[in-house]
Amino acid sequence: MTYSLLTSSERLGIHTLGDLKKAGYHSFSVKEELRNNLINRLKNKEKNFPGIWGYEETVIPDVERAILSMHNINFLGLRGQAKTRIARMMVNLLDEYIPFVAGTDLHEDPLAPLTRSTRELIEEKGDHTPIGWLHREERYTEKLATPDVSVADLIGDVDPIKAATLKLPYSDERVIHFGLIPRSHRGIFVINELPDLQARIQVALFNILQEGDIQIRGFKLRLPLDIQFVFTANPEDYTNRGSIVTPLKDRIESQIVTHYPKTIEVGKKITEQEAIVKKEQKGMVHVNELTKVLIEQIAFEARDSEYVDSKSGVSARLTISAYESLLSTAERRALINDESETQVRISDLYGVVAAICGKVELVYEGEVEGPVIVAQNLIGKALRTQFLHFFPDPEKSKKSRINPYAKVIEWFGAGNTMEMPGDMTDREYSARLKTIDGLDDFVDMLSAYSNEAEKLFMMEFALHGMAEFSLIGKQSLDQGMKFQDLVSSMFSGPGEDDEDYDFDDDDEKPFR
Repeated sequence: MTYSLLTSSERLGIHTLGDLKKAGYHSFSVKEELRNNLINRLKNKEKNFPGIWGYEETVIPDVERAILSMHNINFLGLRGQAKTRIARMMVNLLDEYIPFVAGTDLHEDPLAPLTRSTRELIEEKGDHTPIGWLHREERYTEKLATPDVSVADLIGDVDPIKAATLKLPYSDERVIHFGLIPRSHRGIFVINELPDLQARIQVALFNILQEGDIQIRGFKLRLPLDIQFVFTANPEDYTNRGSIVTPLKDRIESQIVTHYPKTIEVGKKITEQEAIVKKEQKGMVHVNELTKVLIEQIAFEARDSEYVDSKSGVSARLTISAYESLLSTAERRALINDESETQVRISDLYGVVAAICGKVELVYEGEVEGPVIVAQNLIGKALRTQFLHFFPDPEKSKKSRINPYAKVIEWFGAGNTMEMPGDMTDREYSARLKTIDGLDDFVDMLSAYSNEAEKLFMMEFALHGMAEFSLIGKQSLDQGMKFQDLVSSMFSGPGEDDEDYDFDDDDEKPFR
């Protein structure tokens, strides 16, 4: 039996090796422990990796098969694909507590001591050897591979201070200071970004993975380490930083390929779960479902963009940061205008540009355009893609007998323009949108909405969508957007005639 089958009160009554033997404890390797607990959870129809969305039919079954096979695992995938999170959640498949010889550096199994000093301790004290209890959270070790990681860091080295203190010669194994891997004995050890580990350091892992041997300086030392190894890596062809040496790759039994969310719905689940939404924002800022879809669509557009390095990937952190920035953009506007609540607007999407810029790696053409322009283009493409899910295809409408966009186009064609400052009040936002002839009726005819706020949102969405399809012109201003006739926008620069506009709240017609 595994010790986790005993109650807490029974565990508290065991303090020595003799007590442990009387309880009928049997040792299991960490891989057997993971396997046994996974079997029980599968039989009980329990979810093993809650909060991991989109992997239910792909990655998670592969992980479960690897654990059942008692394999070491390498997660291969681009950044932001939950590789490390899955590794950390494997801890939940360990027994809650396991016994170890108290006072040992490597948390050694009382029934299978590892080092000479522990064996000598057990020989000396016998059944009176003191026992401690190790919680599963303490059995997880994680190391980020960096070029400066050494063999001493991972495996160990001779400690001259210990030798001097204990008055031992360097030939005595007790002078060894063990590294991270031996100290992970009976636990899970994770190395993130394995290709970043220098090749000579990777070579030092060969025997540990295959035979459990470790070599420290000139010591002839064999420690049958009991470790579940988990590695994470970007595809080696996609990085200039290094690669996994072939013999090491051969010793990692299961390589599991991760991926980005395949649908907008999966992406929304991840973003809503991970985004940090402050309590004040929940009461102040109202977000409709279309806005959430648009945030996810930006990431999908980035992964297909010719300006973004697809080999680097576009992390799920982009949408999480973008969603947080979106809420903060709307919150800032409400605070400035002394409004107790507000609805997210399409124009608020341009407030997330800063969140996008740091999350995409650009190719040469993207660097020429600049990160801000690329981010704005991604937002525009997301609007264009989703626009077709709610309104008629503008290209087809041009050829139809009745063009639903005609009245709005005519209004701008008559010389009217409309500026939409990002920080205007909700009252002014509504007044400006309703001033545009035909826009109100157009949305009533073609869009579904449940309240006035959503209607205004769809009206603004229609404007931006028409601009993306070149039915009207759109210019970026320092404090918002300017919509006008398409031909006029080709000949006027950004911000032209700004002095002719009055943004006073009391104006009946907030346009020129």
